[in-house]
Amino acid sequence: MRWSRLRKWAISLPAAFLAAAVLIGINEAGYYRSHDSLQNLTVTYQTRTTLDKLMQQLVDAETHARGYLLSGEDSNLADYQQACTNANNAVDELRAIYSVFPEDLQTSSMLGREVAKRLSQMDTSIALRREGLEEAWRFLVKSPEAKATMESMRKLSNELVIHSNERRMHNEAEILKSLTLARLGIAMVSIVGLLAFYLYLRQSNRLTGLMLREQRMLEDERDQLEKQVRQRTATLGELATHLQQVREDERAHLARELHDELGALLTTAKLDVARLKSKIDMTAPDVQERIKHLIETLNSGIALKRSIIENLRPSSLSNLGLTASLEILAKEFSESSNVAVELSLEQINVPEAMQLSIYRLIQESLTNIGKYAQAGHVLISLQSHPKHVFVQVRDDGVGFDPSQAHPNSHGLAGMRHRIEASGGRLHIASAPQQGTTISANLPQN
Repeated sequence: MRWSRLRKWAISLPAAFLAAAVLIGINEAGYYRSHDSLQNLTVTYQTRTTLDKLMQQLVDAETHARGYLLSGEDSNLADYQQACTNANNAVDELRAIYSVFPEDLQTSSMLGREVAKRLSQMDTSIALRREGLEEAWRFLVKSPEAKATMESMRKLSNELVIHSNERRMHNEAEILKSLTLARLGIAMVSIVGLLAFYLYLRQSNRLTGLMLREQRMLEDERDQLEKQVRQRTATLGELATHLQQVREDERAHLARELHDELGALLTTAKLDVARLKSKIDMTAPDVQERIKHLIETLNSGIALKRSIIENLRPSSLSNLGLTASLEILAKEFSESSNVAVELSLEQINVPEAMQLSIYRLIQESLTNIGKYAQAGHVLISLQSHPKHVFVQVRDDGVGFDPSQAHPNSHGLAGMRHRIEASGGRLHIASAPQQGTTISANLPQN
């Protein structure tokens, strides 16, 4: 009996030790496997969080960039630069993370290049906005390249997310295996891990919900701002057009008043002088000199009246047409400024209002040339095309930098608005010591 008991002890004790050793080994193996898997799972979630943060920073950068492009307020630039910095930091974090995942290293590098490319596109749009190149930055914002870059970033990000999810699923499977092998001990560890995982997911979902709500608020604010900008731009455009029309009406009214009233007075005075001349003694030198001076003064007044009327509302435009009016305008400018003017004019058939816009454009351009350009030669072109009219005034003067034009340059702004109100487009090309070219395209009908 004692032998039997000893034999049982001899069998059970080593078995117990063996079982304990196996259990300890299983627990240790399960622990290390679980430890490694949990580390990989943490890296996976860190990767996903960094990707989410990167995409969010890109959205913030896009929002602040568009806010600056639409409003021109420098306050958006600070937020934009901060978002760009955060995005670059997120890219650096992804590079560090994916250095241990060779299979995704190339994809993460491509994503980093696409992010840098998109940030460069937004920097270029902001630079163009600062230089006043309205059409250029609008074209760049809506260009297919920008859309392609965003699609490429989304595609690469989704690919990394898919791989991250695959690694997550693999790691979770390893944890489950370890839990099965390690039994109760590993089960307790897994419960704690699952609880932490649940808390993490809940926190992540809460943060995601907050970010989505904030994003929707930003989008609503941006849409409201864009709507207000469009409304105010339209209102200002209508007001400027109305004021311009009122100005032309006042000019026409003043020209008629000068022609009817002042012209009649000067003509009557000249006739009275002629009657006096026939009734007084013209042999006296003093009387003859006085009458001659009076006639010359009246003639100068009539010429000045005619010049003022022509500047206010060129009668030649209604009586002779646009081409003849421009020839007269060029001749008068050349004689008064000693600048050679070359004309290349074609007959066009456009409404009277557009003829006046073209005339005022060329008149204002010649006035600026006479004041500032110090030019020796001017070329005026007027070309008729099937669907549009092309107008160009080019000089060989000192030129200027359009980006450095004074904000109070109302002449250029007035020309641009007049052409755009007629449905056309104005382009100003100039550089220091390279002359200036003002071109306009207006619709035929």
